[in-house]
Amino acid sequence: MIEIKGVTKKFGEITAVKGISFAVKKGEVLGFLGPNGAGKTTTMKLITGFWQADQGQVLIDGLDNVTHSKESRAKIGYLPETVPLYDEMKVYEYLRFIASIRDITPEMILPRIKEVVEICNLHSVIGKSLDELSKGYRQRVGLAQAIMHNPDILILDEPTTGLDPNQIAEIRELIKKIGKEKTVIFSTHILAEAQATCDRVVIINKGQIVAEGRPEELAQALKSQELVTLKLRAKGSEVTTALATLADLKNIKIVSEEAGLTTVTMESSARDEGVALGELLVKRAWPVCELVRGGVSLEEVFRELTK
Repeated sequence: MIEIKGVTKKFGEITAVKGISFAVKKGEVLGFLGPNGAGKTTTMKLITGFWQADQGQVLIDGLDNVTHSKESRAKIGYLPETVPLYDEMKVYEYLRFIASIRDITPEMILPRIKEVVEICNLHSVIGKSLDELSKGYRQRVGLAQAIMHNPDILILDEPTTGLDPNQIAEIRELIKKIGKEKTVIFSTHILAEAQATCDRVVIINKGQIVAEGRPEELAQALKSQELVTLKLRAKGSEVTTALATLADLKNIKIVSEEAGLTTVTMESSARDEGVALGELLVKRAWPVCELVRGGVSLEEVFRELTK
C-alpha cells in the first residue's frame, strides 16, 4: 500500500532522512518510533506529499506521489501533530467544511458526517465551538477530518501528545478500530502504546532506519540474556546464609533487602544457570514470595537502538 524507496530529504546542510526504505501493507497498523529530531515528521510529510524527496521515491498504492500527486493524496487522511482546527467554527460547521473541500457530493455530506461522528464518538460536542473542546475531543475532531473522505491510508503524527491516560486509552482504541479497515501509520513516544496497538514497528534514529519488525521480534533479536527476578522471605542469619549461597551462582545480583524480603536478580543467557537456581531453591526450601522470568521490552529495544 505504501512503499518508501531510498528516500533522502535535506534542509540546507542538515540531512533529515538518509536513504530510508520500508513498506506498509494494506490493512496494517505501523508504529513509527524515534527520538525527537529522528526524522519521523519529515518522513510523514514526504509520504503525504507535503514535501518532496530530494532523492528516492514514495509510492501510494503503486502511484508515485510526485507524478500522481492529486490521486495519491486523495487516498490519504492526515492528522499532523498540531490539529488543523478553526476555533471560531462549531464542530458540525467544521466537519461540513471538510466534507465540501474533500469533494463529497452535497447529498452525501450529511450521511458521511453522521458516520464520522459515530466512529469518533462526537455526539456530545457536535454543536459546540471548537475553542470550547478539551484536548481529547480536539484530537477526535482531528481524526474525524482525517477520515472524512474515507481514505485507504491514515497518517497520524503523535496523535496522543498532551493527552491524559484516559484520553490516550480512548484514542488508542479508536486507532485500533479504524485500523481494522485501513492502513495506518502513527508516530508515538509512548512505547507501551505502540506495543499494544501496532502490528509492526519501524524505529528511526538520526534519519536512518535502525530496526523494523513486530515488537516481539525486535525484542527477541536484541535479547542476549534472560532476566529472572526472585523474592525470598528470610530473617536474620537466614539472609546472610541465603545471600552467601546465591553468590556462588553466576550472574547473581542482590537488588534489595528490606523487612525480611530479599530481592535477587539473575541475568543469564544460559538455560542451565536458571535450572541451577531452581534446584538450589528446592534444596534449601527457602520461602519464595515471587519468581518472575522475563525478556527484553520494546522500551529497552528502543533505548538500545537510539542511544
